[in-house]
Amino acid sequence: MTELVVTTPDGAKLKARRHGQGQPLVLVSGLGGTAGFWDPAIALLGSEFELITFDQRGIAGSSRGSAPVDIAQLAADVLTVCDTMGVERADFLGHSTGGCIVQTIAATAPERVGNLVLSAAWLRPGNYLKALFEFRLRLLATDPAAYAESAALLSYAPEWLEANWTKYERATATPPTDPAKQAIVAERIRALLAYDGSDQIGRVAARTLVLGARDDMIVPAFLQEDLAAELAGAELRLLPDGGHFYPGSRTETFAPLVADWLSGRAETMTS
Repeated sequence: MTELVVTTPDGAKLKARRHGQGQPLVLVSGLGGTAGFWDPAIALLGSEFELITFDQRGIAGSSRGSAPVDIAQLAADVLTVCDTMGVERADFLGHSTGGCIVQTIAATAPERVGNLVLSAAWLRPGNYLKALFEFRLRLLATDPAAYAESAALLSYAPEWLEANWTKYERATATPPTDPAKQAIVAERIRALLAYDGSDQIGRVAARTLVLGARDDMIVPAFLQEDLAAELAGAELRLLPDGGHFYPGSRTETFAPLVADWLSGRAETMTS
């Protein structure tokens, strides 16, 4: 693994990493925004791909910069990382909010995108997603500890979390009580709430896999079905379980599925 710091035009310093070798695969995480989200999958994907991960602006090892945060800006940040690394074209995998980010890249810079994997993503938020994240936004402002607890409980399948309770303990150990950290999380929630890809989805021409889990309580499976229906030729795969964070809880299924599809080894898949 190699690490470098990428500077954006507005002065954000993004901590980025390269792992493995092969076809470049850019991994873009969700609301949490950390490169570490992908750690469980790195070992299984790094033997076939050059994996590019980074902490998004204001998150973990990256500074905030001065630009307003919306999905378009976060997409621009991804391409700045690629430019700094000399990657002109890559495959892109985005999870949750990261799926909105890579949809935007595929629509606005199609020449940069080989294959596209949209994991627990959505096209337009709908009533459920809006209500959930507006509730989480209020909880963040009034009770940060409860915000962290609810995020952990919603993100994993209950049976898996029961058997891996240290995940809950780690996720709730440091709630976002600092006002500056709260502000960063809040602006990211507002960015995802404002996202609606309806006007740009027709410009996404990349070969696309839409992934989800049937028991996802944050981005429900019906949003994956709606997204796949709007993308001509997209393949849809719904895992039977795993919760929202199935790339971590179902890594042994998730990573080979992604690798096989990207490499063309998998036959056309259905849910």
